[in-house]
Amino acid sequence: MAEAEQVGKAGLGERLLAQYPALRELPVAEFERLLEEGFVRSVPAGTVMFDEAQPCAGFPFVLDGAIGVSKLSDTGREIQLYRVEAGESCILTSTCLLGSIDYNAHGVALTPTQVFVLPRPTFERLLAGSEPFRRYVFRLFADRISDLMQTVEAVAFKRLDQRLAALLLQRGPQVRATHQQLADELGSVREIVSRIVRTFAEQGLVRTGREQIQILDEPGLRRVASAEPG
Repeated sequence: MAEAEQVGKAGLGERLLAQYPALRELPVAEFERLLEEGFVRSVPAGTVMFDEAQPCAGFPFVLDGAIGVSKLSDTGREIQLYRVEAGESCILTSTCLLGSIDYNAHGVALTPTQVFVLPRPTFERLLAGSEPFRRYVFRLFADRISDLMQTVEAVAFKRLDQRLAALLLQRGPQVRATHQQLADELGSVREIVSRIVRTFAEQGLVRTGREQIQILDEPGLRRVASAEPG
């Protein structure tokens, strides 16, 4: 391997371990092989990373940026199921790889995004032969199921203004997103989200700008998010 390639691989390895410390549990030789077999993919915002009915070719580790995983209904309404940001992993991709099934949702880069892709054969080899990697994958399932239960609870028992307040607090203090993007993430429609945002602004909780919302009163917004439904 040329010296420049060695430096490049070393830099990539450092970035990967910084974002995914669980990979430090892999033996050095196995981690180096992982770097050799994988590849980096850099894409602009709006790039479709995978689509429905498409086979899964590899497992992505997000180094920078964010991917939104969404589902489109028969009527054309879209809901964002979850986001995958740097240091996180995609549960849908894991499911497709483990079950040898095609994607049943689509993923789009929400920002300029860079991922390190582990080809399917490498993923399957590590899953079968590496206890640390196997623990990482199944811990991913446990974490995402916990997230799913929280989402179900929020949809079932919380008003939309509470859920929007919680989302803004999670993404703040400066949230860069359109009202349509927020609506997609909450499974609502833009008009209702826009009305709630205007109410928040009138109450002095937030300040709105072009495709951005700035939190002005975090304690006040937390009170909205945690209020008992009535």
